[in-house]
Amino acid sequence: MRDLLSKLDGLQRRQFLEYAAKSALGVSVLPMFNNILEAAPSSQPKGGKAKRLIYLYMAGAMSHLDTFDLKPGHKNQGETKGIKTNVPGMQISEFLPTLAEVFDKMAVINSMHTETGAHEQGEYIMRTSYKEIASTRHPSMGPWIQKFKGRLNKNLPDTVLISAPARHPNAGFLDPSYSPLPIGDPNRGLENTQSPTYLSENSFEKRIDLINKFDKKFQNKFKTKEVLAYTDFYSQATSLLSSDELKAFDLNEEKAEDRDKYGRNSFGQGCMLARRLMENNVRCVEVTFGGWDMHRDIYDDGILPSRAGMLDMALGNLLKDLSDRGLLDETIIVLTTEFGRTPVINQNGGRDHHPGAFSAALMGGGIKGGQFYGKSDAGGQSVDSDGVLPADLNATIATALGLPLDKEIFSSDGRPFKVAHDGKAITKLL
Repeated sequence: MRDLLSKLDGLQRRQFLEYAAKSALGVSVLPMFNNILEAAPSSQPKGGKAKRLIYLYMAGAMSHLDTFDLKPGHKNQGETKGIKTNVPGMQISEFLPTLAEVFDKMAVINSMHTETGAHEQGEYIMRTSYKEIASTRHPSMGPWIQKFKGRLNKNLPDTVLISAPARHPNAGFLDPSYSPLPIGDPNRGLENTQSPTYLSENSFEKRIDLINKFDKKFQNKFKTKEVLAYTDFYSQATSLLSSDELKAFDLNEEKAEDRDKYGRNSFGQGCMLARRLMENNVRCVEVTFGGWDMHRDIYDDGILPSRAGMLDMALGNLLKDLSDRGLLDETIIVLTTEFGRTPVINQNGGRDHHPGAFSAALMGGGIKGGQFYGKSDAGGQSVDSDGVLPADLNATIATALGLPLDKEIFSSDGRPFKVAHDGKAITKLL
């Protein structure tokens, strides 16, 4: 028996055990049997302090040598110089002065590496821990949180995507009720939430009742999980439209000077909106900041200093505000990108794609700040120690949020998947 089970994959083993339970014990005890299987002890490291996630994605591949992984005195360093942080002996880029003031809240990983130097594939792996395949779409972290932890706010969506690309994996194979809410421009907030002037509130409610009557026959005939999920999804949307909490999306509620300190750009205002949504118990907010694909003239045209400066203002003030409001300890913030950039500056004065080594950072939510984890070699070319894959980063995030790493969730075609694939959490950061 043991030899037979060892030859089966996870799904086949589960199906075999379910069949054995039905045959030997009877169908009525199967739910209890499943609970026993799922209650097996876990070797997952301790975490779970974080309740919410802010995920900041630097699309295009952020240069590690010009932000957090400096190589002073090496020919690969380029023109970027280091500055002191508020942690003795630790330096980061001169373009990040605000973050230098709060570095004691940051854990920077300088040993990230991945297997692809292609943007779309790299983004997918970073957000899901899985390679992109034709048969299955994998969920991003926000829907995983809702799947395991439930909703925090009954009216607002659990996951909000700000400036996300169209190719974002979203809820993947999970039910539509886990779908994130996309926000294109944080300055414009949640658009099209007002009823047309010709449609009164009473008329709107009558139309909703009429739609529900039309749908009822179909819903009664096809009582499937998918149909119920779509019904729940539209019910949530209707509830959101009538909620007073919609003002959480309105940045005009903020003082002008507070908006200025984040930066009057889409990323800065996106980070401010993320803070407002955290205050309103939204589980996960992802903010995408593009423009890091810098193949030429990164210093001469000021492209890199400008981009890094916008990142610095927004993230630095986000950290300060969450800390001042007592929210940082229960909110984990992630800063990441799909891969790094070549240490050797090319003939066009830029840096090309480089999956061999890059940087990411974790903050708040039970993360031990004021440290660098892992390192690249002397020239920033490859990982020298404590290498971290995207799945390992996601396993660390999931552990900080108290999500089970070993719990399998099955897609519609019966395939088992886990929140961070086969990633291992970095216990030294928790």
